[in-house]
Order: sequence, then structure tokens, then C-alpha cells
Amino acid sequence: VKSRFEIDPSGEIICLPSGGLPWKGHLYDLEHEYNITDPLIKYLLYTDQAGMWRIQAVSVEGKGFENRLSLPKEWRGVRDEDLEKVAGIEGCTFCHASGFIGGNKSFEGALEMARRALENG
Repeated sequence: VKSRFEIDPSGEIICLPSGGLPWKGHLYDLEHEYNITDPLIKYLLYTDQAGMWRIQAVSVEGKGFENRLSLPKEWRGVRDEDLEKVAGIEGCTFCHASGFIGGNKSFEGALEMARRALENG
């Protein structure tokens, strides 16, 4: 969390070396501990068990199904080459229909997905 501006100048994207661990409660605790309020962290990047990079929207604290900023509507439910075309980003693999999570083959691609999602805000 302290190094979030090293991932992206916005400070709204953080990266974990791997997924599979519960992180939301810990993230909220760290945001409170370090008084992170503006901007709040919107996206978390991590790898899944197969090594694919994921971008996951951070939910509003206490509201598990409401995201601080969901992935763009035009990406939702789209996969692979179709998503690459719609997003204009190489390596896209999917975006969940609700916009809470997406995937890319590379870290750079997942980071670009997060940056574009922030721009679309």
C-alpha cells in the first residue's frame, strides 16, 4: 500500500505477487492505518494459480457487491480477441459480466487495463 505510487502515479492501483489470499479486510485496515482517503485504491493486480494476471475492482467497504470503480461497461462479458479489440489492449482474456474482475496474459496488460478503467472512471 505504501508503494502504490510506484505501480501507477495515480496511487489507485496496487499489486500483489500472487492471489488466492483474502486481502479485502487487510486492505481496508491498511487504508485506515495509513489514512488513505484521497485517492482510495480502486484496483488490485495479482496472478492466479495458472500465472494469468488479474485485475480486480476493490469493493466499497462494507458493501461486498458494490465496487469503488467497476471495469468499463463495454468490456463486461467480453473475452479474448473481442476484448482486445474493444479495450484496445493486447493479451486481454476476459472481463466478468458484472465488471468486478478481468484478466490479461501479462502484468503490463493488466496494468494498462487498470489505467484505462481509471480514465473511463
